[in-house]
Amino acid sequence: MRYFWFRFIIFVALWSLIIIQYSENVGVSILWLAGSMGIFFFLSLKKVPFYLYFILSKIIFLHGLLFTDGNLFNVILLFFVSIIASLRLRDHLLKLYILFNLGLAIFISYLQLEHVLAVSIIACFLSFLILSINHYDGTLKEQRTLYEELLSEYRKQKRINVLTEENARVEERNRIARDIHDSVGHRLTALIMKLEVLAIQTKNEDYRELKKMAEDSLGETRQAVRTLQAEESEGIATVVHLIRKLEAESQIVVQFTLKQGVLTVPLSNENSVVLYRVIQEALTNAMRHGHSREIHVELGKSAIGDVTFEISNAVYEVKAFKLGFGLTNMKNRLEEINGRLDVFQKDNQFLVTGIIPAGKGE
Repeated sequence: MRYFWFRFIIFVALWSLIIIQYSENVGVSILWLAGSMGIFFFLSLKKVPFYLYFILSKIIFLHGLLFTDGNLFNVILLFFVSIIASLRLRDHLLKLYILFNLGLAIFISYLQLEHVLAVSIIACFLSFLILSINHYDGTLKEQRTLYEELLSEYRKQKRINVLTEENARVEERNRIARDIHDSVGHRLTALIMKLEVLAIQTKNEDYRELKKMAEDSLGETRQAVRTLQAEESEGIATVVHLIRKLEAESQIVVQFTLKQGVLTVPLSNENSVVLYRVIQEALTNAMRHGHSREIHVELGKSAIGDVTFEISNAVYEVKAFKLGFGLTNMKNRLEEINGRLDVFQKDNQFLVTGIIPAGKGE
């Protein structure tokens, strides 16, 4: 928006200079200025009818023709409006508008100015320059869009590779767990049964001690198998892993920022689940209402050792909002564990921030 005001100040300054230096009727010229300012404000809208540019050029042309002496500032003002149009209009509409302004500039120079040929050549050069800048600007935007698409695809493939590696590790751990269970577990079970038979047959208590040792070994083996088969279920690393899975499934790009020390913060299973659910709800809310495919998630560590989080996404149409069921439910869940959730808009961004209390894993 600040660029609009910068352009507006230049536009009014050129008009004011024309009125002060060259106007034959200042009062009427001010009315023409007011009309052109009204149209200029409409040019700040996202969807601008292209004919408004033509109307603005006609106002500048007719005012210069009817109420001012011959001066070069009318031509400069026409080409300044052409530069503004080059930021919004594309292809044939811009070319048509540039030709239209070029014709008006040459006509003004023919009627009011000396050195018609020099002014006409300069006007043609400026027209070519504006079209060239517009062409290179369009090419740059296409390249930027292509770069963002490639970057998004790269990140997506990187996430898929991470998930594939993780799945491979899980499968390998499960295979090792099955092998231990099928070989060592079965052999220890058979050993325990044989020791029990020997203890009954010989009535020797030494066999029962050996059986107890074998049973303890079998218990430890089974615990090792359960540990191999189970994935970690608590901590920031697990929350990040779950969000990456959600990212791959939802076709969104999550920009993660992990502040120093946050990975060392201990979180209980309950708090880990709440953190994951809050981020999940914020991502869902951003996709549904923000129309944004890129979302920023920042996890940090507060001064007292708690986990802080911030989820932000761009908002292209700023409007009043109220908490829906999902975020309200998350707010209540955070309050139940002595946490906090804040939701607000700032500088065309929708932000969900809060704190998760640290705690020992269960």
